[in-house]
Order: sequence, then C-alpha cells, then structure tokens
Amino acid sequence: MTPELPVWRSLMYCPANVEKYVDRAHTRGADVIQLDLEDSVPPAEKAAARKLVERAAARVRRGGADVVVRFNQPLSLAVRDLEYAICPDVDALACTKIGGASHVQLLDELVSELEEKRGMTVGHTKFITMVETADAFFKIREILRASKRIVATNIGGEDFALDNDMQPTGEALFYPKQHMIFAANAAGVIPLGFIDSVAGFGDWEAFRNMVRRSRDFGFKGASCIHPGQVGIVNEEYTPTKAEVDYAQKLIKLDQEAAASGRGSFTLDGKMVDIPIIVRAQKLIARYEKIKAREARTLAATEHRT
Repeated sequence: MTPELPVWRSLMYCPANVEKYVDRAHTRGADVIQLDLEDSVPPAEKAAARKLVERAAARVRRGGADVVVRFNQPLSLAVRDLEYAICPDVDALACTKIGGASHVQLLDELVSELEEKRGMTVGHTKFITMVETADAFFKIREILRASKRIVATNIGGEDFALDNDMQPTGEALFYPKQHMIFAANAAGVIPLGFIDSVAGFGDWEAFRNMVRRSRDFGFKGASCIHPGQVGIVNEEYTPTKAEVDYAQKLIKLDQEAAASGRGSFTLDGKMVDIPIIVRAQKLIARYEKIKAREARTLAATEHRT
C-alpha cells in the first residue's frame, strides 16, 4: 500500500543559524519550515548551525508547520549534519545533490541507525530528493524508488543549470522539470517546484500567475525564499471554491448517469467521462486534506496563544 503523502504546498526556507528568522518562522503560515544548513549558511558557520537544529525545529513548528532540514553534501558534511538533524521534531530531510539510488540507500541506512540510537520509530524521517545534476537527472526513476522514505522530489534549478552550463530560466528548465513531474507521479511522490525561476521576486501579480501556471503543469507545492510568497503559494496550490463546487456537481451528475446505465454525459457542451470524474474526485480529496491541515494549524495556533 502506498503511504499517504503529506500536504506540503509551501516550504519556506529559514537559515538555521539566523535567530531573527527562526524566531518568526512559525508566524509565516507555511505548511513546512525548511531549516537550512546548506546554501544560506556560510562554510565558517556550518558547524555551529547544525547544533542549533533540534531546538530550532521545536520552535518553528509551533504554528503547526512540519519541519524539513536541508543538509549539505559531500558525505563528510552530510554525516555531521544528520547526527544533529535526526530528532522527533524534524519530519523530513531535503537530500541535496542526490547522485543515484545507491546514494539514497546509503542515507536511508544512516538515518535508520540514528533513529534507532535516539529511540525513534524507524522510518519517521521522510526524504525530499533534490535532483541537481545532469547525471542524476537520467537516474531519476531509480532514485525515486530507492527508499520508502521518499515523499517528494524537485529539480534544484540553480545547481542543475550550473551543472549543464545553461541559464536557470523557465524555458531552459522546462523539459527537466516536466520530466520530473512525470517521474514523481510514476513513483507516487509529490512533485515540488515552479515552472519558472523564483530567483527574483517583488512583482507579486506576475508571481501569482506563474504559480497558477505551475499548478496547471502538475506541481503540488514549492519552496519559498521570501515570506511574501507563502500566502500566494498556499492559495494557488489549493483548489478554489468554484473548482470544488464544479467537481462536486460532476460527481453528482455521474452518479445519476450511472444509475440510468450511462457511462458518460454532457455538461456545458462538453462530454464528461471517467478521466474527468477521477480528476474531480482527486481534486476534492486534495481539498479535504488541505482543509484538515488548516484546521490542525489553527488548533496549534490557538493552543499557543
């Protein structure tokens, strides 16, 4: 049986070593706070930053968010990071620069040992696999089947573009990102990201349009590099009331058609058959999961106050 996937629309980065960001992270409304030990932490501060993770994780989840830790490569840094990152308040790891299935399996083995050492349930810590090189891209199917811990994946746009000596534009990254969506769905994990780059921000309407387009392509959530992005990402990766109402109407009409012995029907001049009904059912299921998450978040916020 495929494990139930989490609802992760917005995953907001927060440098683990910057106190003012850690202190306010739980107020931002993100589904996930990504405590970062990688690019946003300078090399000289990485050793100190990893020691802050356990306490920071407990603090940033106060508003109901899940917690992900993005750790470093190479393996010598990864091992040190994980020794501090594996704890009950960390739900998942963003596994950077994954090289292949054996790399994932090695990380899985290490995390299992650390969970056992800390008296945690083995398998508690989930993985987000980050594909950031051309070599890993051609192994993505095997990577996503390498561990039951994997619940999501993405293309690390900047690093992927660097490895391929190209610019990290939406046009240049279109093919690898769309391929990643197909691979994620084939493996039953969440495709994360946007169809275009988010290195620049400030034009919020343009950003909203880009997120909406990304959802149409099949992305289910994305990392946020600025708090202002969180609300827009949450809204655009959530089915609208009109979409839910229409989906419910389709399901009701389908039931009526089935009762009269018909497998399809016409609505608003369009034929409606099984794929459209299944899409409607999936949309409603996602909407209900999002609303359940929002209710848990509200309860956590009220309990805190």
